[in-house]
Amino acid sequence: MCGRYYVDDETAREIEKLVHDVDKKLRLNHQSKDLYPAQTATVLHKEKDNISASDMIWGFPRFGTTGLLINARAETLLERPTFKESALYRRCIIPARSFYEWNRQKEKVTFTRGDNSILYMAGVYNMFKDDVRFVIITTEANESVRSTHSRMPVILEQNELENWVFDTQAASFILNKTPVPLVSEYEYHQQSIFDTP
Repeated sequence: MCGRYYVDDETAREIEKLVHDVDKKLRLNHQSKDLYPAQTATVLHKEKDNISASDMIWGFPRFGTTGLLINARAETLLERPTFKESALYRRCIIPARSFYEWNRQKEKVTFTRGDNSILYMAGVYNMFKDDVRFVIITTEANESVRSTHSRMPVILEQNELENWVFDTQAASFILNKTPVPLVSEYEYHQQSIFDTP
């Protein structure tokens, strides 16, 4: 699962470089902040033959009930009617500096790339009434995340960004790969009487 992520000025600058090189039409609000479901975030997507950037709302509405669908499972993405058409035609990229998970002890854990580069998370988007909304695609956690959570975002490498957005066959391969190992950092560590000094 991925229920919160973080963007900063450096994330914005990297996005500007990427999109500027492709279509020269990005307007970004340079602000470091945590992003929560139902908030608006900058998302990269296909626009004709280019990668463009737009503001979208995080979360698809749940039909017949309240709340939002904020993640979609890679393993069933093409089987679920809610996501299938988006997976085929409306794939997107969610850039972030890091994302957060909470372990069984309710400790907040921050995940980043070890090479200090931007995390590009795979997603899909769709239009609901007047809103364009996205979800983050998750996969089985790799060894670097598994001790905290059983799921993690599908992480795109920089050389996979165009393939993810433009090439459905390449996107299918990306959905089935194991994401790059990540670095974890605990916000705090609960001391136990059984911990050794």
